[in-house]
Amino acid sequence: MKLIGLDYLGISEFFSDEELLVQKSCREFVEKEVAPTIEEHFKNGTFPKDLIKKFGDLGYLGMNLPEKYGCAGLSNIAYGLLCQELERGDSGVRSFVSVQGSLVMYPIYAYGNEDQKNKWLPRLASGELVGCFGLTEPNFGSNPSGMLTNIKKTEGGYILNGSKMWITNGTIADIAIVWAKDEEGVVRGIVVDTKSEGFSAPIQKGKWSLRASITSELVFDNVFVPEENLLPNVKGLKGPLGCLNQARFGIGWGALGVSMELLEVAVEYSKQRVMFDKPIGSFQLIQDKLVWMLNEITKAQLLALHVGKNKDDGSLKHQQVSMIKRNNVWCARECAKLAREILGANGITDDYPIMRHMMNIESVYTYEGTNEMHTLILGQDLTDIPAFK
Repeated sequence: MKLIGLDYLGISEFFSDEELLVQKSCREFVEKEVAPTIEEHFKNGTFPKDLIKKFGDLGYLGMNLPEKYGCAGLSNIAYGLLCQELERGDSGVRSFVSVQGSLVMYPIYAYGNEDQKNKWLPRLASGELVGCFGLTEPNFGSNPSGMLTNIKKTEGGYILNGSKMWITNGTIADIAIVWAKDEEGVVRGIVVDTKSEGFSAPIQKGKWSLRASITSELVFDNVFVPEENLLPNVKGLKGPLGCLNQARFGIGWGALGVSMELLEVAVEYSKQRVMFDKPIGSFQLIQDKLVWMLNEITKAQLLALHVGKNKDDGSLKHQQVSMIKRNNVWCARECAKLAREILGANGITDDYPIMRHMMNIESVYTYEGTNEMHTLILGQDLTDIPAFK
């Protein structure tokens, strides 16, 4: 079995048949279930909620978590290929799966006790429950240590106050993984039932990017959280940052899917669009753009492959996740510009996915750590000198 679509160096030989089957079946799913309606959802600013149960039935939610909790138990490379194909459909679709698996299910799995895992993971894996992840605040993005959201001990649990911003799935979530400072100033993770009194999640309106994704604010006004909803096995920022590394890994693969889609669209268009009595694909400047895209995509594929292998064998460094997120999202952003240039005026119409991907990738370029922050993470690893303190 071979990788479907662009595979210039034949990297599919390094993937297992199971991993390639995930890629093939997800591509077919996207073509059948996502592609026909995604432009309308993007225009209308709506998320295709009918996909949630289908994600669960197909094992897409928490795919790389153990089977004992109702998950698929597949490799991290399989999960990466899943993200690649989902983001070919739309960044908002991949974001839903990424948040549910990496930012909601993963912290429960990694930092929760067995009761918490058994209570929530199977229902999240099936799509019965939807979760969201609350870390970013209106005034604290790249510096989460400044968060103001807090919990105070009370009889039987905690009282939660504060707010979070730019939260994917917030308005439709059943539970929220929220990071807040306790009375000693230590960051703790809690599972919040969104039906709790004092909880609200107003939807963010006016977005020009990720329009087929639900983005919300979370507001906590004296919300009671039971003692048993505190994640017991982590303290401090290493908790949420560990979750973000899971998500960034999937983002690196997802952005790769966008780049591949953009190149495929641009190549096909260059063969069909005739100017001066010949296809524009025969022009040197067009070929230069296409080859640049091919070159960078191929390097991004190799980066994704090896970061995935390192993650699966346990040798992964978090700086390598910064590298894949930084490089592969940058690649997608540049490919979107070049594809738009090649398609000319047609590139701005909804007959092609160029502008939708271009607008989406602007958000992906910034969220889960800005390009600049990942640059400084890698810079510190090279020099042993932190530049952001």
